[in-house]
Amino acid sequence: MTREEKRKKIREILKKHGHEILNSHSFLKSHGFIQHGDMSVYEHSVNVADRALRINRFLHAKCSERELVRGALLHDYFLYDWHIDGKDKGNIHPKLHGFFHPSTALKNANRDFILTDREKDIIKKHMWPLTIVPPLCREAWIVTLADKYCSTMEALGLHRARIKVKYIDMTDDAE
Repeated sequence: MTREEKRKKIREILKKHGHEILNSHSFLKSHGFIQHGDMSVYEHSVNVADRALRINRFLHAKCSERELVRGALLHDYFLYDWHIDGKDKGNIHPKLHGFFHPSTALKNANRDFILTDREKDIIKKHMWPLTIVPPLCREAWIVTLADKYCSTMEALGLHRARIKVKYIDMTDDAE
């Protein structure tokens, strides 16, 4: 299978399992929040889901792709700008964002979507070791690894923002 065929397959899996989340009004708001560098929370979350699927396939971990995608997309569903200390009402612990945003993301995700226990574990534990309690399932471990990889690449400026629209076109394979 060529690299392009693999990318297309990953994109199809993202569309299949992430459609509800990617097109939800609240998730689309994450375009307005910067994660690292010039990367929006929306694009960071899509990148983490993509990377998690790739890691799962590389390791032959046999994870639930549905839960992997949904948990990865929602892992940073905190819906505030964490760079603005105390000015965003959602950022209740501005200096400790890394420790507290998983709980906020889980609260928001529970409010807006029906989650499985694995999806909840992914969201709640993706910041391990900051969250102290380690992930309990393979899916959560893989999203944690994918998030660390993507965050590092974004912070170092090695992974630049590419999504220039307010949504991912779910009707074709546009980038």
